[in-house]
Amino acid sequence: MTLRAALRAGTKVLTAAGVESPALNAEELVAYTVGRRRLEVLLRLDESLDAGQIDRLESLLERRARREPLQHVLGTTAFLEHEIRVTRAVLVPRPETECLAREALQLLNRMNVPHPAVLDFGTGSGCLAISIASGFRGSQVHALDLSLPALEVARGNADRNGVADRVQFHQGDGFAALHTATPPGHPRLQFDLIVSNPPYIPTAVIQSLDPEVRDFDPPAALDGGPDGLSFYRRLATEAGGWLKPDGWMAMEFGDDQAPGLTALFTVNNWRDQRMEKDLSGRDRILIVRSPGGS
Repeated sequence: MTLRAALRAGTKVLTAAGVESPALNAEELVAYTVGRRRLEVLLRLDESLDAGQIDRLESLLERRARREPLQHVLGTTAFLEHEIRVTRAVLVPRPETECLAREALQLLNRMNVPHPAVLDFGTGSGCLAISIASGFRGSQVHALDLSLPALEVARGNADRNGVADRVQFHQGDGFAALHTATPPGHPRLQFDLIVSNPPYIPTAVIQSLDPEVRDFDPPAALDGGPDGLSFYRRLATEAGGWLKPDGWMAMEFGDDQAPGLTALFTVNNWRDQRMEKDLSGRDRILIVRSPGGS
């Protein structure tokens, strides 16, 4: 079987399974099978796969046809310039979260603080914490998650991307977990920046999501409560006490949630609110300044 024939067969299988962008998925799976980059495959269409490669490709296509996410099948995904391992313990990083990472780095650059303290609230795969630790090398990054399996993945990703010495991980339910990171007799941690991509899907909507999300992303990383805003209420009421007086917080949120979030953070006296859009032009990132300070 040539690479050309493998791509045609793979596209046909994935199209029948209802996979979005079946040709692109087939290209990625064929490239993974033969150990080449996708564009290299497209330049070598007359090359042949051996029997072992054909068997392996068929197995990978079967998994993807069952709507297992491509990132799970491949084992990793790209996030900015980083390679991030993903499993069923963590949310697959989305392009929208890359927008949040870029906004966070811009905030840090504007702060003019040589060694800013940053908290990634709900770190999951660690993609945000890793991007900040790598992109702003003077930062002191803390990454918090309730899930121990997620933290294991995040620690591995920090090591994979060469920032394990610059990210401190904490396990627990929200800000209370940070108390254990403060030595007795010392003031508690205070952050220049908090970033978060919290669960924001309304509970009733989860069953209508694509199978790749509904059946493979961890439910706790999706479920934002009845209106999707449960975690933002915690952030609006609790995060201010963990920020420095002129600290900032940047959060990703879901479609049509901007008005509710604006009202929520206004009533809790957060300052300098602004919305940033994702690549499709939708409001996706909320940036606010601490309710303290001048």
